Amino acid sequence: MERRAFIRKTATVATGAFIVPTIVPSFVFGKNAPSNKINVGQIGRGRYGGVDMNNVMGFFDKTRVIAAADVDRRRLEHAGEEIRAFYKEKTGRPGYVDVQLYDDYKELIANKEIDAVIISTPDHWHAQPAIEAALARKDIYLQKPLSLTVEEGRQVSDIVHRQGIVLQVGTQQRSVEQFRVAAELVRNGRIGKLHTVKVGLPVDPSGPVVEEMPVPGHLNYDMWLGSTPYVPYHEKRVHPEEGYGRPGWLRIRSYSPGMISGWGSHHFDSAAWGMNTEFTGPKTIEAVAEFPHEGVWDVHGAYMVRAEYEDGLTLYSSGAYPNGIRYEGSDGWIFVSRGDYQATDTDPDTGPRSDAPLQASDPAILRSEIQSDELHLERSADHYLNWLEAVEQRKQPIVPAEVGHRTNTIALISEIAMNVPGKLEWNPGAERFVNNELANTMLGRPQRYPYGTKYIQY
Repeated sequence: MERRAFIRKTATVATGAFIVPTIVPSFVFGKNAPSNKINVGQIGRGRYGGVDMNNVMGFFDKTRVIAAADVDRRRLEHAGEEIRAFYKEKTGRPGYVDVQLYDDYKELIANKEIDAVIISTPDHWHAQPAIEAALARKDIYLQKPLSLTVEEGRQVSDIVHRQGIVLQVGTQQRSVEQFRVAAELVRNGRIGKLHTVKVGLPVDPSGPVVEEMPVPGHLNYDMWLGSTPYVPYHEKRVHPEEGYGRPGWLRIRSYSPGMISGWGSHHFDSAAWGMNTEFTGPKTIEAVAEFPHEGVWDVHGAYMVRAEYEDGLTLYSSGAYPNGIRYEGSDGWIFVSRGDYQATDTDPDTGPRSDAPLQASDPAILRSEIQSDELHLERSADHYLNWLEAVEQRKQPIVPAEVGHRTNTIALISEIAMNVPGKLEWNPGAERFVNNELANTMLGRPQRYPYGTKYIQY
């Protein structure tokens, strides 16, 4: 990785003399020297932004988080306090990092000292900062889902590829062992010919009806809305004023498709790994769903999606299934889940759970060893570490932009199918529906100027 110019400049001063201080602090040299680390900026310090930021800071030998940006000034200042406290405890030096705080993430991206960014914003604010960071040649860790629309996702993947930067999508199940093991067993034929995959996801509740509230003085609400239509402010539309509980925007279609992409980004990604369909998609898709008739939270409720792939492979998704992925083949089945895992105590009810994260029709399937001449999928012990190592080595991470786009597309066209009756034909190469212009209009969304990917100059 190219290091910052100051390393080259500090060897000499204007007179050409080489200056060596009498006492050099130990933190200046060695593998933990600041000049050897990846300087990271955190964009968005919400419910999961703190998780992302603290996990990356934890790799002290590789990173320095030196900046943060957020449209909520209180959350931004909290991020600064967290960063300072972490490095003070780690190094014993209160000034180890001079944290830069930005109300506008564009200024963070413009900071030439920053090598990489973590984007932990609401879903409708994923694609634009990712594209702008890629254009500035910053490496990116991007919370899932990759984008709010299929069109935005294609823009992100194409520009990331063109710029040659490293982007890791935050679908961290790729770095959880049982999901790799399940996919590896399926890909190596341990359950025979795969014919059906069933994905179970939780479902969000509807409601409530709300009235307009005054916009808090510490929140840039216009920027928070970004490219979405202007609507009156309410706390349950945005995020809690106190604490970091589950935000309302996750349940509003203008900002998120709902759990079909919330948890679906994880499970569709893992399922595609086992199905060997990471770079393609279904040929048909159809769905039914219930939607609320009133209230600010309007994402889908109970639903069922059926997607048909080549060679007779069928993917089902429903909130009625146990949370996880069930692979069904001619010789048996495998079910994989996170077990009794819960991301936060404000997660929605996920239905029945199993303490056993990996199950099979025959226990012998799970004891089967993958031989040296069989397919071995990439191993990652930690999703953040995998990203950082990819940045250092200039290689693809375990979930690069194109994979994140393709697997997120399954969620996005599933939500479209919930709103368009009948079976839809999908062309995964063209990323368009066949002979259904109504459905094709939903592959993108209008963008409120000056925000949105359509207004980026490149």
